[in-house]
Amino acid sequence: MEEYALIMRHEDGKKIASPEQMEIWMKQTMDWIGGIAAQNKFVGGTGLPFDGARVVTTKNAKSVVTNGPFGEIKETIGGFITVKADSVEEAVEFAKGCPVLQGEGNSVEVRKISQSNGTH
Repeated sequence: MEEYALIMRHEDGKKIASPEQMEIWMKQTMDWIGGIAAQNKFVGGTGLPFDGARVVTTKNAKSVVTNGPFGEIKETIGGFITVKADSVEEAVEFAKGCPVLQGEGNSVEVRKISQSNGTH
């Protein structure tokens, strides 16, 4: 069994949901995660708030730190969970149930997590 990251992306990070919408979305998300956990396939995860974000880039061989929010970004990462799955297809099936997909243009990226064997 492998581990996969399910990365939730929002097409427009500037849209702000109402507290009522957020409460509904959080319940749906907890129910979705609960369904994965009931199969003993949930490993962990977290939301990633946009507030306080920083981007570190390199310019002229020096690190440059930029404070958010970033007006030029068309999508944002809202969070991720890690799941155990027998195949990438099973991980994709978990992703298909993610409530974030209710938003037009939103997506869930599925990526296999590399397993460290203790050597570099």
